[in-house]
Amino acid sequence: MSIKKLLSYLELEVENRKEDLLSYNWKDWARPTQSPPQGNWRIWIILAGRGFGKTRAGAETLRLWIHHKLCRRLALIGETRDETRQVMVEGPSGLLAVHPPAERPFYSPSRNQLFWQNGAVATCFSAGAYEHLRGPQFDGAWVDELAKFKDAHKVWDQLMFSLRLGKLPRAIITTTPRPTQFLKKLLTNPAVVVTTGSTFENEKNLAAPFLEYMTSHYGKSALGRQELYAEVIEDTPGSLWTRPLVEKARENYQEKPLKRLIIAIDPAVSHGEKSDETGIIVAGLAENGMGVILEDLSLKASPSVWIQKAIEAYHRWKADRIVAEVNMGGDLVEQLLRTFDTSVSYKAVRATRGKTTRAEPISALYEQGKVWHARHFPELEDQLCSYVPGKGSTSPDRLDALVWALSELMLTAPSPSSVRGVWGA
Repeated sequence: MSIKKLLSYLELEVENRKEDLLSYNWKDWARPTQSPPQGNWRIWIILAGRGFGKTRAGAETLRLWIHHKLCRRLALIGETRDETRQVMVEGPSGLLAVHPPAERPFYSPSRNQLFWQNGAVATCFSAGAYEHLRGPQFDGAWVDELAKFKDAHKVWDQLMFSLRLGKLPRAIITTTPRPTQFLKKLLTNPAVVVTTGSTFENEKNLAAPFLEYMTSHYGKSALGRQELYAEVIEDTPGSLWTRPLVEKARENYQEKPLKRLIIAIDPAVSHGEKSDETGIIVAGLAENGMGVILEDLSLKASPSVWIQKAIEAYHRWKADRIVAEVNMGGDLVEQLLRTFDTSVSYKAVRATRGKTTRAEPISALYEQGKVWHARHFPELEDQLCSYVPGKGSTSPDRLDALVWALSELMLTAPSPSSVRGVWGA
């Protein structure tokens, strides 16, 4: 290699190393909402949306404390032991990643501890084993995703008892919100400094397809407001469904063989800008007796459009039949089906009881843990959790279709005409 090429190569290496070192200069990269608040605060909560950069802010805050010798004994607490290690320690924004190689702590997985050259030590804990916080004492702590913890108040109590070293022991909490009583109580504590932020504040570091999908699929739905905009979504007083109830239905879902599968329609009788949606829900009955919500195809469209949507789902899912409410639409659904596809098995259902009376047994099935949601259905779940019997002027079409579907599958004895291909009445 010539001297000229060698010098050029060395210059490039120097520039690359400078660039690498600059990437560790957090104060030049951090947004104001990712930097520790001013003053002698004791507890700082970063309540922010997914992808905001909470983990990076938590790791960098601990790095700052340790560098300036503000903390020497620290606790790291995640929901599980694996999450503490994989997110807070070894993750792409974790403690190992944010330190320059020369300052990086030594991590001992067998001891669940990190050791810094200046003598600082951090110990990893699982929220599920909060009793392990008895005995140790700390001058600093980082708690990640506190709102997910099953026994958050018990974890917090044990941490507060152990956070007793130094002149100003501090804790940072990084979490996406959930409407838990403990989190809401903590947010109103005058000793707590709260920073809030949305996913979109960090858009320059997030993939464009991710942001587009989040906006189009979740937007201002309750889950979007919670997971993207970090709002603490309260349950609607008097609603037959609650957020925890619906989340449980989604989290407990298991893919099981189905013994029945239907498409339920709550038809809109008019089509215009102010018309109601047509509720279209795909639901099944698993062999173990669980009701499963598989798809929400509800839409605002003309009858010819929504009936073809239902027929397409009927064939795609190989459904047993289409069930439709006929109180408002009369024979509309049957006429449309005879026009577009006479092979569809169809059953008309008529409401002989009020909406509340029909909905209450279905909400009871959720309370008994007998219904699963195969995935997240933002608009449907918002409608479920905002429906208060006797209140509201808008028609909960998705809810109505769900109620018809689960009533047919779980509260009505199957008739011989439920066999696919038979035109039911």
